[in-house]
Formats: sequence, C-alpha cells, structure tokens
Amino acid sequence: MSIKENLHQVLSTIPQEVNLVAVSKTKPEEDLQAAYNAGQRIFGENKIQEMTHKFEALPKDIEWHMIGHVQSNKVKYMAPYVSLIHGVDREKLLKEINKQAAKNERVIDCLLQMHIAQEETKFGLDASELAQIIDNTLAEAYPNVRLVGLMGMATFTSDQDQIRAEFASLKQHFDQTANQLQDFSILSMGMSGDYPIAIEEGSTMIRVGSKIFGERNY
Repeated sequence: MSIKENLHQVLSTIPQEVNLVAVSKTKPEEDLQAAYNAGQRIFGENKIQEMTHKFEALPKDIEWHMIGHVQSNKVKYMAPYVSLIHGVDREKLLKEINKQAAKNERVIDCLLQMHIAQEETKFGLDASELAQIIDNTLAEAYPNVRLVGLMGMATFTSDQDQIRAEFASLKQHFDQTANQLQDFSILSMGMSGDYPIAIEEGSTMIRVGSKIFGERNY
C-alpha cells in the first residue's frame, strides 16, 4: 500500500478529536511530502538536526513535533520553529526551552513526560517532580513556555492489562493537572502498537510511524 493509503487507513481507525502525529524520523523528505499531499500536517521527529533540515525543505504550514529525548544544548536549533516538544522530562530542560523561546520572541508549547513504564530505559518525571514544575509554572517561572499537556510511553510488552493500567495512571495525572493549568488539553500517549488502548484510556494525540511509512531503515 502507498503512504497515502496507509495514512487514510490509520485515520479511519481513530476518532476525529484525536490528533495523529506522523512519526517521520529517518524517513526521506519525499515520504513526508507524500503524506503531506495526502493531507497530513503534523510530523514527529526525534533528532533536532534532521528535523531542521526537513523544516527548511518542506512546506511551511507543517507542525513540527519534537518527540525524542531532548539534549538541552540542542534546544536553540529548533526554538525558532518547533510547534510542540513532547518529551520535557526534567526542569533543567524546561528552563533552557524558556530561555531559547525568549530569544526567539516566542512562546513554545510543551508536554511534560511522565515515567509510567516499568522499564528503567524510559525517561520521565515522577509525581513529585511534576508537582514541583506545576508550582513553578503557576508562579510564572517560565513565561515563554506554555504547558499544554502530558506525554508518556507504556512498557514494551504484550501484556495489554499492564499497558492499560499504565495509560490509566497517566490519565489520572493529566486530570489532576488540568484542574490547575487552564491550557492543559493534550494527552499524548499511544504508538503504532498500542494506540487503540491509549485512545480508550483517554489519549488525545497518538504517534504513529511504521503503520504510515513502513519499517524504519537505521
């Protein structure tokens, strides 16, 4: 099947109110252009350099989402154009995003990444770190950052009950935080393998790559 057919197949399986991030990391520009021509406008990349090349080469109405682990020293390269940073997993990174956003006279939308998986390899905040960041945000410590939601990745496992429980815990954190921050509206959870469960548990944004572009070539 073509990228266009794959894209429409995925879109046919998700509710209209759920946003689809097409995970285009490692894929050539012509693949992204094919998805763009089929109507896709949100693309997710995990390397800032690669995303910047694609930003420069592709149509300017694309929303670029940074979905990978972010190194603080690279924030400056994406600060002029990035639409949403998914993986804010530490306060130091939030401070750097705020600093670089101010330099670019922008307010950058961010999601806070929670650690919900039973795997040490996944990044993310715990409940006390989340509370600390929310307190600082309410104290207006980050005027050039807009916290718009949470993101989390479930354990890579075939145990669907475990995946569901992890997503449910993230939804709980989301609901509690949404009561405190008025801009909180995005719950980004679910990827190619588990997005149907994520949507059932309240996800408003899913990240899908291989189901659209085929397997990745590293």
